[in-house]
Amino acid sequence: MDVVALVPAAGRGERLGYGMPKALVPVLGEPLLLRAVRGLIGSGCVHHAIVAAPPDAVEEVRAAVAPAGGAVHVVPGGSQRTESVRCALAESARVVPDAAVVLVHDAARAFTPASVIREVVCAVRDGADAVVPVLPVADTIKQVDADDRVTVTVDRARLRSVQTPQGFTPEVLHEAYAAVGDAATDDAGLVERLGRTVATVSGHPQALKITTAFDLAIAEAVLAEPFPGRDRP
Repeated sequence: MDVVALVPAAGRGERLGYGMPKALVPVLGEPLLLRAVRGLIGSGCVHHAIVAAPPDAVEEVRAAVAPAGGAVHVVPGGSQRTESVRCALAESARVVPDAAVVLVHDAARAFTPASVIREVVCAVRDGADAVVPVLPVADTIKQVDADDRVTVTVDRARLRSVQTPQGFTPEVLHEAYAAVGDAATDDAGLVERLGRTVATVSGHPQALKITTAFDLAIAEAVLAEPFPGRDRP
């Protein structure tokens, strides 16, 4: 029962200010993408990773992930995340046609603990169509109108922030992407549009998304290891 992970990594990452694709930005000398892919494969339950790279940087990305081994495949992605996932999904159907679980994982969440990856996979194997790791929302949330005036304070008790990897049965993810007509940043949201149930598992604070220079500094100071390999809790 193979598990394949799709990693859309074609984003330019302007907010990080490195002048290179965000997935290739180094953390203690090692690209975010390589750390993310190693984390997936190192979880012990992911057998293949399909990376969607910027079309003009496919060889550069392929060289960056080469240390992760032959289980990682690189294909050209698209200008939008949705296009990149679709490209990787098509490649996964060719490379791993009998996959039982498909994950979609952000390269920017390079420090996601192995335990979260395993829980997502187990939930799909146990019968869920779609699964997302989540955390309770800690901040007070207010809804505003068009003039930025507060209209209501939202009850955060039932709110959750969503992380990756998100897990799916191949059939459901293919169906969701066949139906999508516009860009989407959340794959589980596409499944919701089909009327399918999306289950949740516990996320982890270490699975933060590296988006800004501040996030990167936190990763280097707190999360990154000079020599990756230790399985985080």
